[in-house]
Amino acid sequence: MAEAEAVQLKEEGNRHFQLQDYKAATKSYSQALKLTKDKALLATLYRNRAACGLKTESYAQAASDASRAIDINSSDIKALYRRCQALEHLGKLDQAFKDVQRCSTLEPRNQNFQETLRRLNTSIQEKLHVQFSTDSRVQNMFEILLDEKSEADRLEKAANNLIVLGREEAGAERIFQNNGVALLLQLIDTKRPELVLAAVRTLSGMCSGHRARATVLLHAVRIDRICSLMAVENEEISLAVCNLLQAIIDSLSGEDKREHQGKEEALVLDTKKDLKQITSHLLDMLVSKKVSGQGRDQALNLLNKNVPRKDLSVHDNSRTIYVVDNGLRKILKVVGQVPDLPSCLPLTDNTRMLASILINKLYDDLRCDPERDHFRKICEEYITGKFDPQNMDKNVIAIQTVSGVLQGPFDLGNQLLGLKGVMEMMVALCGSDREVDQLVAVEALIHASTKLSRATFIITNGVSLLKQIYKTTKNEKIKIRTLVGLCKLGSAGGTDYGLRQFAEGSTEKLAKQCRKWLCNASIDTRTRRWAVEGMAYLTLDADVKDDFVQDIPALQAMFEMAKTSDKTILYSVATILVNCTNSYDVKEVIPELVQLAKFSKQHVPEEHPKDKKDFVDMRVKRLLKAGVISALACMVKADSAILTDQTKELLARVFLALCDSPKDRGTIVAQGGGKVYEVVRPLVRLLDTQRDGLQNYEALLGLTNLSGRSDRLRQKIFKEKALPDIENYMFENHDQLRQAATECMCNMVLNKEVQERFLADGNDRLKLVVLLCGEDDDKLQNAAAGALAMLTAAHKKLCLKMTQVTTQWLEILQRLCLHDQLSVQHRGLVIAYNLLQADAELAKKLVESELLEILTVVGKQEPDEKRAAVIQTARECLIKCMDYGFIKPVS
Repeated sequence: MAEAEAVQLKEEGNRHFQLQDYKAATKSYSQALKLTKDKALLATLYRNRAACGLKTESYAQAASDASRAIDINSSDIKALYRRCQALEHLGKLDQAFKDVQRCSTLEPRNQNFQETLRRLNTSIQEKLHVQFSTDSRVQNMFEILLDEKSEADRLEKAANNLIVLGREEAGAERIFQNNGVALLLQLIDTKRPELVLAAVRTLSGMCSGHRARATVLLHAVRIDRICSLMAVENEEISLAVCNLLQAIIDSLSGEDKREHQGKEEALVLDTKKDLKQITSHLLDMLVSKKVSGQGRDQALNLLNKNVPRKDLSVHDNSRTIYVVDNGLRKILKVVGQVPDLPSCLPLTDNTRMLASILINKLYDDLRCDPERDHFRKICEEYITGKFDPQNMDKNVIAIQTVSGVLQGPFDLGNQLLGLKGVMEMMVALCGSDREVDQLVAVEALIHASTKLSRATFIITNGVSLLKQIYKTTKNEKIKIRTLVGLCKLGSAGGTDYGLRQFAEGSTEKLAKQCRKWLCNASIDTRTRRWAVEGMAYLTLDADVKDDFVQDIPALQAMFEMAKTSDKTILYSVATILVNCTNSYDVKEVIPELVQLAKFSKQHVPEEHPKDKKDFVDMRVKRLLKAGVISALACMVKADSAILTDQTKELLARVFLALCDSPKDRGTIVAQGGGKVYEVVRPLVRLLDTQRDGLQNYEALLGLTNLSGRSDRLRQKIFKEKALPDIENYMFENHDQLRQAATECMCNMVLNKEVQERFLADGNDRLKLVVLLCGEDDDKLQNAAAGALAMLTAAHKKLCLKMTQVTTQWLEILQRLCLHDQLSVQHRGLVIAYNLLQADAELAKKLVESELLEILTVVGKQEPDEKRAAVIQTARECLIKCMDYGFIKPVS
């Protein structure tokens, strides 16, 4: 009954449709749908109701009904076409096109379908052109960004799209051509942080790698405006503007490494004036009170990165000379800032250290004595000009400046210490009633006593004063600094057990107090930093470092501080870790010279009992347990000039010492040690014939460990140009160095760029590896065979090349395949398989040699757990020979 009624309602609906009463027709079809379960009828009803939807312009409902009909019958051509019509009206042209495409496939001769197909194709192309044309995208993004009523999500999406567009060459050019710079400046004028960031980052992308555009943008935005943006308190904006300036400098100076040709080269002839203007404004930022501490740091970072020469073989140091003449006094002013004085500029914890590093880099970049004398005279005039008997603040600033220079070029600092009245003023300030005077004086004494001779002078003249301040002051900041001064003076003898400056047990007491302060979270970080500084000196004493690694809370407190934004602590933490792991340079003790020194009553350095290897190994294990690797990973990522090459080298030494035991390497990887790829560069720098053999050997081991971790690290090692050094040590007569270099190369050959070096004509790289496979040293053979196995597996050309580099290749291969050590034998058989697989003619040559007999003997052996891989590889070689038809199986 229900089915019959449903059919009647369908017929009724059809009559209403013919009379163009589409609402009544829809009602009839809807009632019928509730009464039937017949699929064919259901499909018809949905299809018919879809037609009503099209007539009443209910396109969403029409598309839905047509889809239900298609679900029942996917070849329902009417339903497909009606859905196509509905989707077209809804603007979903791509989906509509697919439906009519199916219709035309089912009925190729239907002109209506063909016409619709052509019309939709044209509409889609026009829509895509409008939608994806860069001009339209740019315009649309700026409309959203400049509309105050835009929703947050749309605003963020438009900002991110604009940044991405600015990084594409076509996009950057369209922004530039369509008044984009003026619109970006409007975004900056809104002063809304998210819009300012988007504008700055877009400008940065537009400048990158395009000298002409960078020049125009520099003049359009103006350097003074850029610097004022970098001067703001907002750290994110300040950093983004710093990156913008760096992109401009790179493009103007050619540091972007891109070739400028044609119109690009013709547009810009000389950029020196613009670069000088940028430098001048950065120097002005250093002494402006309107500049935030963050902005000052970014200016110092830019000067550190761009002024001194990167390659000392380039003779032109004119940028450094310009900064010395026009900006050294400004840098000295930053170095001499005293945070507790009312005249102090806005600073961060890193500002003075960055200025000291800049002074050091500028001084190192000078080429001759007259230039260095001029530099020194400016410093002397600045400092002596500050001394004023009537103004104690000026005297404090003068001593603070000397203290800052001592943290830079130490030789220059020592000369400044020799100026009349400097040391006397330090001692006088120590005795002052003002706490700020004492604080500055104690810090200056700490930095002044780096050399034993100077420390001895202060021990004679200032220790009693420091002790008095330590006992009488109630200011924790001064107390800690005074303690660090005593720590430094107590460690002036270095690791020499016989040159202790203080009485037995005194350094342990000082260290205990430092550890106590280190763990005290209620003390501000800047002050606790000095406790770390103190431990950096005291851990030269083996008793102190042994106690320190057992104090887990103190260790972890130090590691947490190393992860903070205060980067001035990096060198001290690295020094402590070097001391605790004994990874510092140790001069070789020659027994004959020791006897001679004793005979002439000269001092002979003594080793502390706790500096022996078993104590060092125990300290390494405790450091790993305390989480040293995560701290190292954070330290090497620091994007600051404070992370100097010297600090990186110290971190590399620590990493090497931690990796010394193979048992600990799993722990290191688990803690994130594989991420410490920044240690690659200092490790590469340790590869130097001027350094002792042990350092070179440890550097090669470190690079071997890293190159075995990932291709990213192998690529990093390759980019640091370590390959020639590794190859040189493969020629070395020293067995251990040659073995370590070959093991490193065994890992490096997995990298495609290294493989290309072996593929290149006119070199003996492959020949060397083949010949090393023939050496008598098992470990060397193992490493060389591993490298050769991977190379021949990667490239057939290298299989053929192997047979041409030396006449001994076949003999060496046969020796590898018969080797007593299973690992070497397995690698030899893998090489044989690679050669057999590479070329039929080469395979025939191998089969005609004694190698076939070797493969047969090995392949016939009964497999056991240890020899399974060797026997399996030999059998695969024999199967390959059978595939060629060179041998036949014996039943």
